[in-house]
Amino acid sequence: MVKLKSEEEIKILKEGGKILGEILRDLAKKVKPGVFTKELDWLAENSIKQAGGKPAFKNYKPDFAVRAYPATLCASVNSVVVHGIPNSQPLQDGDILTLDLGVEYKGLFTDAAITVGVGKISSQAKKLISVTKKSLELAIEQCEVGYTLGDIGYAIEKFVRSRGFKEVRMLTGHGVGYKPHEDPDVLNFGEPGKGMRLKEGMVIAIEPMVSLLSGDVVERFDGSFVTKEECLSAHFEHTIAITAKGPIVLTK
Repeated sequence: MVKLKSEEEIKILKEGGKILGEILRDLAKKVKPGVFTKELDWLAENSIKQAGGKPAFKNYKPDFAVRAYPATLCASVNSVVVHGIPNSQPLQDGDILTLDLGVEYKGLFTDAAITVGVGKISSQAKKLISVTKKSLELAIEQCEVGYTLGDIGYAIEKFVRSRGFKEVRMLTGHGVGYKPHEDPDVLNFGEPGKGMRLKEGMVIAIEPMVSLLSGDVVERFDGSFVTKEECLSAHFEHTIAITAKGPIVLTK
């Protein structure tokens, strides 16, 4: 069941989202060859706590997961789409890294992700990152009262495929706010005008995940998801509030 948020709750979510957005920006600046993703995880957790929040992902076990997630930051390298666990393997020049972070602030949750290059990356990797980021921007334009979840998914799918890439269908965006994951599922594909209509007070995390090849994924033993062909993937995400005045990006 979709739970609508009040204006006061959206205001709190915006405060928490600002904290999240600033931490992601600062983490992205520290991404370079030789850095351990475990270091970034430590920085993320300490930054959240210093800002008065709590890590949303650490020890969190969603219904679809086999085990609880052990870290604050999801750090997914190259072919890992989501839920990559931070480790002590140094990042390499040419890698691409997705930083996915959730913050609990005053009892409410926000969620966001960005993909960044490590050192000098290929032109193909640059294009993949750019297309994924743009697909999120186009999806956010569909977040008006009366539009549908199908409109959001179609905007992502149409743009991604027009640029020669494939959207990941097995993994989805979701409602967010009272918990890290709520109803509804927000697919990265769809038909215009189909699916649930957007209502004032809905808060959703839109997160296009894009692959170079088929878009099929496989779950690893540690709970991370990797592209079936082990090709590059990118992932961007924002938490969005649906309001009468248009969408509010809570995690800028």
